[in-house]
Amino acid sequence: MANMAAFLASMEQRNSIADYPHAVDFQAHIPIYDGHQLRAMDSQQLAAVQAEWAHCWQHQAGVMVVRNLYPQAAVVDAMTEVYYQLLRKQEASQSGHNKGDHFAPKGANGRVWNALEKAAVLDPKTFIDYYSNALLADICTAWLGPDYQLTSQVNLVYPGGQPQQPHRDYHLGFTSDAEVARYPMHVQIMSAMLTLQGAVAHIDMPVESGPTMLLPYSQRYEAGYGLYRQPEFMAYFAEHAVQLPLQKGDGLFFNPALMHAAGENKSADIQRMANLLQISSAFAKPMESLDQRNMQLTCYPYLAIANLSEPELAAIATAISDNYPFPTNLDRDQSETSLRPPSSRDLLLESIARKDKLQTFNDALNQLYWRKQSS
Repeated sequence: MANMAAFLASMEQRNSIADYPHAVDFQAHIPIYDGHQLRAMDSQQLAAVQAEWAHCWQHQAGVMVVRNLYPQAAVVDAMTEVYYQLLRKQEASQSGHNKGDHFAPKGANGRVWNALEKAAVLDPKTFIDYYSNALLADICTAWLGPDYQLTSQVNLVYPGGQPQQPHRDYHLGFTSDAEVARYPMHVQIMSAMLTLQGAVAHIDMPVESGPTMLLPYSQRYEAGYGLYRQPEFMAYFAEHAVQLPLQKGDGLFFNPALMHAAGENKSADIQRMANLLQISSAFAKPMESLDQRNMQLTCYPYLAIANLSEPELAAIATAISDNYPFPTNLDRDQSETSLRPPSSRDLLLESIARKDKLQTFNDALNQLYWRKQSS
């Protein structure tokens, strides 16, 4: 059962920059990495820093920042315009009314749900430029391993926008205290390893604009899913949470069990936009439904002619595919060479390598989805 005394005891052990050998800075207990250095690493160095991140997310601060996750401002700016197009489209339609934020009042922010699929369909070229980021894929893999599933939600907080309530995130962060109590403690602990939370800054975010309020080390308290609604905890969070300014193209990544909340936008004229990434393990259900087939078919003509490195192609293929081949219909869908049948990502990459035409790829997808259907 959650209690503040046990929570405070879990917060006592703190870290320093010496605990993060690959970090270039350490502010407010949060390690900061440089994207340029990370992209220059060889495979052995990358494996070491990925292990460092995983240890940070589980046992240390629970959160880290990558400066220059997107080194080219034009890539971020192009996607920002796509997001504004989606917001304007929503506002012009009935569906744009009362778009909710899970932990803030409806209408307080601009919000695009399922921004991953919507952006891919609206502007596939910009989408490919943005999600072919191999460093983003390396970060996701460090916590979740291969076959992760991206989802994305755009959050736009206007000047005067109020802060969220402090919380933990999906999965169990989206349930009531009574529902959380029904899950054994080992399941509560395990659930945090099924998701990685991220945010990409689409504008420079000084502290006055309200970047995410974070409580480093708070993910270590195992019973925390039953704590964050308690008034005593909310008071502690208000006093001890920290914020880091972010620059356009920076990335923030944290354990979903870390207590956090979007901050108040106290600026006079900054519309704070972030692409909120919720990345799911192959072994978990994502929060949002995606039509990966639609995304693949929309992007395929552009991928077929794109000049991408192997890691970049793997990153974008993972972003638009159903990467884990199960569940499936094993009466129909068995590999002759493996216990694992092919996934739609496997099919996509094979089709690109063969330079298949779009119709050929579409026919192959039809066969794949037929094999997966229950008979």
